[in-house]
Amino acid sequence: LTLHSDFINENGITRWYRVAATHADGSRSDFCAPVAASTAAVDDERLLDAVEAATFRYFWDYAHPVSGLTRHKFPDNQRCAIGGSGFGLLTIMVGAERGFVTRAAAAQRVLTMVAFLQDKAQRFHGAFPHLLDGADGTVRPFTPHDDGGDLVETALLMQGMLAVRRYFAAADPIEDEIRRRITAMWREVEWDWYLKQDGGRRLFWHWSPHYGWEMGLPITGYNEAMIAYLLAMASPTHPIPAACYREGWAIGQGYAGGGADAGTTRWIGPPGGGALFMTQYSFVAFDPRGKRDAFCDYAENSRAISLLQQDYSVRNPHAHAGYSALLWGLTASTGPDGYHVGAIGNDDGTIAPTACLSAMPFTPRESLAALKHLYHAYGKDIWGDLGFRDAFNLTRGWYAPGYLAIDQGPIVPMIENQRSGLCWRMFMSNPEIAPMLAVSGWQIGSAPAPVP
Repeated sequence: LTLHSDFINENGITRWYRVAATHADGSRSDFCAPVAASTAAVDDERLLDAVEAATFRYFWDYAHPVSGLTRHKFPDNQRCAIGGSGFGLLTIMVGAERGFVTRAAAAQRVLTMVAFLQDKAQRFHGAFPHLLDGADGTVRPFTPHDDGGDLVETALLMQGMLAVRRYFAAADPIEDEIRRRITAMWREVEWDWYLKQDGGRRLFWHWSPHYGWEMGLPITGYNEAMIAYLLAMASPTHPIPAACYREGWAIGQGYAGGGADAGTTRWIGPPGGGALFMTQYSFVAFDPRGKRDAFCDYAENSRAISLLQQDYSVRNPHAHAGYSALLWGLTASTGPDGYHVGAIGNDDGTIAPTACLSAMPFTPRESLAALKHLYHAYGKDIWGDLGFRDAFNLTRGWYAPGYLAIDQGPIVPMIENQRSGLCWRMFMSNPEIAPMLAVSGWQIGSAPAPVP
C-alpha cells in the first residue's frame, strides 16, 4: 500500500508524520520529509465521501499489480476474486465519477482488467472461475473440486462489466476498446451450457473439465444469485428460456412464502431473512425499485429484511455486547473462529460493517446512523487504510485484522446508488435489460404485496 490512515476522532488536531516504505523483499526506504495533516468536522456528505474514498482504495491501491483485478482478501498476494472484481469495476466507476482518480486513469485501469480477463484468464464455456491467479490467469481452486466455471461469480463480474460498458461511452480509443472487449466476453458466456443438468430447468453453479457436474449445486432461490438468472435470460447469444426463472430459480425454500417477523413483513426469504448479502449482491447494479416479479418488490423485501435485522439487534436475545439500533448487520464475513455466515438464527456476535452500509439504498436513515456509530464509537479498532475492516465481535473482544473482497465490494456501489443512482442507471441502460424484464414477466410500477 502507498498510504496510511491514522484514526484520531477529534477535531482540530494537527499531527506530523515521517513515512518510510517497506518493500516486498523486506528492505525499507528512507523516511520522507515531514508532512502534516489536520482533522476537521465534516457533514454527512463529506463523511460518505470519506468512506467511499477509503473503501475505493481496496480496489485501486490494493489491486493486483499485473492484472488490476481485485485480490480475494487482505492480505493475499496472488489470488483474485472474479465476483470481487465485478464489484471492483463498479467501485472504480464511482471513483472516477467522484473524482478519487481521473476518468482517464480509471479507464486505463478498467482496460487493464478486461484485457487480462479476455486474453489470459481461463474460462469454461465462457464462464470464469471463482478465483484465479492475478499474474497468469490460471484457476486457483476455491475448494478441491472447484477448478472450473463458477456461474454466480461470473454473473457478479458481468453486472460490473455491463455497467462500466455504458459509463465509458466516449469516442476514445481506450474507452472504445473497453466496450469492445466487454461486449465480446458478455456474448461468449454460455449460460445455456449451465442448464445441462436436471432437464434444462435450472442453472447450475459449477462445471469442471475434470469433475464435470460433481459439485452439483443448482442455483435456486431465494439467495444472492438472482442476477445469474437475469443475465442468462438477457444474453444476446446464449439465453435461457424465461420459464427457467419460475421453474428453476423461484422454487427454492426462500420462495415457499413470506411471513411476518417481529411485526415486519417479509415477502420472500428464509425465516429471519437470512444473511444480508442475499439482499444486496444482485442489486448493486440491477435496480429493483418500482418493479416486481410475480413474487414481490425486491427493494421493499430488502428493506424489510434489513429492518428485521435492526429490530433483532435491538431485542438482542443472546445479549451480545454492543447490539443496538445503531449496531446491526449479520452477513457472511470473517469471524473469531474463521469464516462465518451470520444471520438471525446463526448469530455468534460478529458484526460486519458491510451489512448495514450496503443496505443504504433500502434503509438510508438507519444505515447512515449506523455508519456514524461505527466510525465514531469503534473507529479506533475497525477503521484502517482501506476503510472499515471486515468484521468485529465485541462479546469476544475480537477485531478482524484485514478485509474480504466480497464484503468491501458492495459498500461503494450501494452507498452511491443511494446518493446518485449511478451504478443502477448505467447497468439498467444496457439495451438487453428491458427486453429481458418484459419477456420474464416483470411489472414496472406495481405496488408490492406479500405472496399469499
